[in-house]
Amino acid sequence: MSPSQTDIKSADCAPKGQGITPADFDAIMREKVPFVGDMGVVTERLTDDSAFLRLPFKERYLRPGNVITGPAIFALADIALYAVAWLVVPKADLAVTTEATVHFLSGAKPGDLIAEAKILKAGRRLLIAECHIRSAVDDSLCAHVIGTYAMPPSV
Repeated sequence: MSPSQTDIKSADCAPKGQGITPADFDAIMREKVPFVGDMGVVTERLTDDSAFLRLPFKERYLRPGNVITGPAIFALADIALYAVAWLVVPKADLAVTTEATVHFLSGAKPGDLIAEAKILKAGRRLLIAECHIRSAVDDSLCAHVIGTYAMPPSV
C-alpha cells in the first residue's frame, strides 16, 4: 500500500507494543511544538517501525518555479523522523535531531506531500532513520532524508 492510500480503519490504532496512536502524536505536536501544529501536518498511520505523515498544501509553501520550498519538505521529514522516535521510546519529548542529510530529488508540484519514515537502527542513545517525501499529486519521490536522533533514556 502506498503512503497516499492509507488504511483509514487502522489510522487510530497504536502499533504493536507501543501506546502512541496517530491522534496522540498529532496532539503532542500541537501542544508541545506549536510550529508543527501551525503547519497542519497529519499523522496518517504508525506501524512498528514506520510513520506515514501528510503535509496539506498551502500556497505559502510555494517558491519561484511553482514548486514546494525545501524548508517545508525538510520540516515534514524531520517531523516524520521524530514520529518514529516515539515508536522506540514511549515518551520521546526530549529526542532531538543531531544530524540530517537531505537529498532533494525532484521539484514537488503544488499539492499535499506524503512522508514515510522508517527506522534503520535503534540503539540505546541514537536512532537512525530514513524518510522518503513523495508528492501526493503524482507520487514522485521529491526528497530522501537520513537522520540521526539523540534519544532520551527510556522511562
